[in-house]
Amino acid sequence: MKLIDRLIIKDFLKTYFFVVLMLILVVLVLDFTEKNDKYIQNQVPTGEILRYMGNYGLYLNNLLTPITVFISVIFITSKMAGRTEIIAILGSGVSFVRLLFPFLFSAALIGGASFLLNGWVLPTATENLTVFRLVYLEKGAAQSEQNIHIKVGEDSYAYLSRFYKTNNTGYNFTLETIQDGEMLAKLSSDRIEWDTAKNAWTLKNWRLRELKEEGEKWSVGTELDTVLSIVPEDFGVPENHHETLKLPQLSRQIRILEDRGADNVAYYKIERYVRFMSPFAALILTFIGVIMSARKTRGGSGFQIAMGFLMAFIYILLFILSRTFAENGSEYPIFAVWLPNIIFASVGLVLYKTVPR
Repeated sequence: MKLIDRLIIKDFLKTYFFVVLMLILVVLVLDFTEKNDKYIQNQVPTGEILRYMGNYGLYLNNLLTPITVFISVIFITSKMAGRTEIIAILGSGVSFVRLLFPFLFSAALIGGASFLLNGWVLPTATENLTVFRLVYLEKGAAQSEQNIHIKVGEDSYAYLSRFYKTNNTGYNFTLETIQDGEMLAKLSSDRIEWDTAKNAWTLKNWRLRELKEEGEKWSVGTELDTVLSIVPEDFGVPENHHETLKLPQLSRQIRILEDRGADNVAYYKIERYVRFMSPFAALILTFIGVIMSARKTRGGSGFQIAMGFLMAFIYILLFILSRTFAENGSEYPIFAVWLPNIIFASVGLVLYKTVPR
């Protein structure tokens, strides 16, 4: 690695961390100002607030990576172009592809760090943010769920009118077995309780209705042990549960939901697609950023930085839209998730034809 490579990598990473720090600090200050009255009203301990801000900072770092990478590479490249350093480098016989090496190497480091953060660190931070919100910002939130519908098997559907997390007890339980649109059996009970010793559910005052060719068959009883493919932890999970699982846990949860035939498995699969897709954004946006700012322009670096902000926001908007499209039943969710990278990579290849030679 040449001296010029080391200098570019050093400047790129230094600028990147500075931009990340500044943007995160600005957002954290605005967030603190907005929530300060709540903190005072709910008497939130200072240590918990600081811990929340640290977790939120990690979340923001992941969210703002496209912006911070793009701004950093444009700032460094436009500064070099303004001082005619790029012309001098290319004039010495160095190809533009070779010039890209230190930028892409830096982007690869950022992408690798992003993958590790997304897979193993950010899920814990996201879970802590959810707990903080429930404990300190939404005090008095109900410790029970109402009107729960959950798929527990390929042809089995369960319903509870209410489930209490404090004692793992549900009321007005119903389990229906349906095949080809016809109900084959319906198991009901006044109450369902989780037995920690047996790791099984116990039905209280149960009734079983079976629909057979020879007619209906009824069975009743006061207590029945039954094994369902659900546990108390499956109740009360937050909407962003898929975002709170580390990568190995996420893969394991996908297998569990697939075995159960659950309808919401797509959200977990899409989350895994996103975690493998996101690191490549740093490489693609760096490639485009160097091409866009390699020429000296009349508008100077300020104009190019503004263009960088615009392109980064377009990428984030496209990412949000493509993820929403994937979660709303796209036939090819993995393609929808990767669509922003595909589009921007194509744009980069078109722009590459305009680079200075």
